[in-house]
Amino acid sequence: MSIIIPALLFGAAAIALLKKTDVFAALTAGAKDGLSVILGIFPALVGILTAARMFRASGAMDALTALIAPVLSFVGIPAETAPLMLVRPLSGSGAMAAASEIITRYGADSFVGRCAAVMLGSTETTFYVIAVYFGAAGIKRSRHTVPSALIADAVGFLAAALFSRLFFPG
Repeated sequence: MSIIIPALLFGAAAIALLKKTDVFAALTAGAKDGLSVILGIFPALVGILTAARMFRASGAMDALTALIAPVLSFVGIPAETAPLMLVRPLSGSGAMAAASEIITRYGADSFVGRCAAVMLGSTETTFYVIAVYFGAAGIKRSRHTVPSALIADAVGFLAAALFSRLFFPG
């Protein structure tokens, strides 16, 4: 297994030599393109990560969690997973921290812990993905993307709770 990466690198270098490609020039051109992409998406990433941290630190997440907990319980989603559901569209690391906190508090084998794990794997960091991919592609108007992606996240959360109930009854 440890030979795969060196073999791929050697194979790429051999093909480049056979095609008489200037490997160094291709490498520097790729690095230059990569840096321009990074410069293009960096402001959006800083904004998204700052917003996620401010949302949590301001207490707004706790207030919103308390507000939506009864609705979540009504539709069959454990109310304890509300912090995960609120932070997941903004930040993957924030969602991982929220899931870790839930699993630590309720246990990995509890229904809430399992549901949080399934939710983490069933949804996406919507705003982060939009910022990175749209920024890299130079797309300025996202019109229907955000509402569609948030609806997909909501369906993912509901499906995660449903399938957690079906496969992990507790």
